[in-house]
Amino acid sequence: MALSRCPTVTMNDGNTIPILGFGTYSSKGTPKSDCEMATKVAIEVGYRHIDGAFVYGNEKEVGQAIQAKIADGMVTRKDIFCTGKLWSTCHRPELVRPALEETLKNLQLDYLDLYIIHFPVSFKAMEKCKDAGLVKSIGVSNFNRRQLEMILNKAGLKYKPVCNQVECHPYLNQSKLLEFCKSKDIILVAYSALGSQREPRVVDEKSPFLLEDPVLGAIAKKHNRTPGQVALRYQIQRGVVVLAKSFNEKRLKENFQALDFQLTPEDMKVIDGLNRNFRYLKFRVYQEHPNYPFNDEY
Repeated sequence: MALSRCPTVTMNDGNTIPILGFGTYSSKGTPKSDCEMATKVAIEVGYRHIDGAFVYGNEKEVGQAIQAKIADGMVTRKDIFCTGKLWSTCHRPELVRPALEETLKNLQLDYLDLYIIHFPVSFKAMEKCKDAGLVKSIGVSNFNRRQLEMILNKAGLKYKPVCNQVECHPYLNQSKLLEFCKSKDIILVAYSALGSQREPRVVDEKSPFLLEDPVLGAIAKKHNRTPGQVALRYQIQRGVVVLAKSFNEKRLKENFQALDFQLTPEDMKVIDGLNRNFRYLKFRVYQEHPNYPFNDEY
């Protein structure tokens, strides 16, 4: 399937990122082989943006899948936009490049297209990785407005982050953060865009199930689509790069079809009205850390 099927967004450093990506996070207990197979299927379906992280524990399997699809001629390395993330145990400047090099080794790649700080920390060591050619673009994840401003106002900043990857879905539409990021030419990337699976270790099992929302259901019925496709399309039309995570082949294909239809302005306004500032992933283990990002309004 041609890469041109998925529109791209130009980042502030001139590089481009596909607006719909495949998320590789897997729940505890999911066989790693499932991740490898799902990544292969995702590439076969047409996904070219592969979002991974060291902490997911499956970089080797993701790398094997990418290499297999390169080997069989379906894609070249240049076709794939691969994102990695620096985990919180490697924030000290001298640990950043070794962590990136381990990720590259796991993925069997010479460079990443995007490397993201998983949680708010220093940015300077990331700039050095870009200078070394190990990564094309650098960004952040889970930063609030104040933390972004700290980076943007830092003396001697060489490269501002190209993106901020945050939880974003109709129940947490991040409209204020999105407006701020757009004003600074920073792309918002949405994770948990379909809500988050009820997983007791990270999500309160009493959380509302986004894809069962009757408003999304009614809009989906009107367009002969699924609620998941509507939730993804909502982000695409807002100019948000959106990640869809599923290891189910049928849903992988359905999610990619979010590129194939349009929501009306009225639909968009109705979905905007679903916002309740509800966060599925609170990462409470870090709540006492001075850089915990979710105490601020946005």
